[in-house]
Amino acid sequence: MNAFYNKQGIGDVLLVQLQTEKPEKIHTEMNGDVTLIKNSDGDITGFNLFNASQYISFPESGTIDVSEQLVTELQNALEKNSIDHLLEVDLSPKFVVGYVESKEKHPNADKLNVCQVDVGSEKLQIVCGAPNVEAGQKVVVAKVGAVMPSGMIIKDAELRGVPSSGMICSAKELALPDAPAEKGILVLDNENEVGSAFEVKA
Repeated sequence: MNAFYNKQGIGDVLLVQLQTEKPEKIHTEMNGDVTLIKNSDGDITGFNLFNASQYISFPESGTIDVSEQLVTELQNALEKNSIDHLLEVDLSPKFVVGYVESKEKHPNADKLNVCQVDVGSEKLQIVCGAPNVEAGQKVVVAKVGAVMPSGMIIKDAELRGVPSSGMICSAKELALPDAPAEKGILVLDNENEVGSAFEVKA
């Protein structure tokens, strides 16, 4: 789930995206203060909550951190508007410390490497084009569903025929202060625990 709020820009409306894939065809359905967005199969892919400040306590504008409290408030808002839909939300951190277990050359691209990365709860295969990625490094991984500071949403992808789940991030991509201009991923100190959350300002 991703949520966005900008009262000055679009009014008192919370935009909620439930799926990372944008459907080709959508139709909308209004129920009170909620406009449901559905795909061609009738699945709810997102919704807009009008008069949002009556339902949700907003700490900030822009991309809203998805917390247990927000999910509860959204579930209550749906019920108050007679919408029977259970929000199933993965609240695990989307930016985590990963450990690059191995690095192999991409079979179809000279400048890409295929990395096996331990992120604590699972192991991910990530295709990485950074010149400084090496086995044995601790790195920041944006998992599928993460929203980068640029607004880009990380999705499962296939790069030159090789599946890739997530992204190994540079300091610049994470919008860290004093990020170096040269290309390359951010390599973390060994004190960072694999699988622990890495705080990123949206």
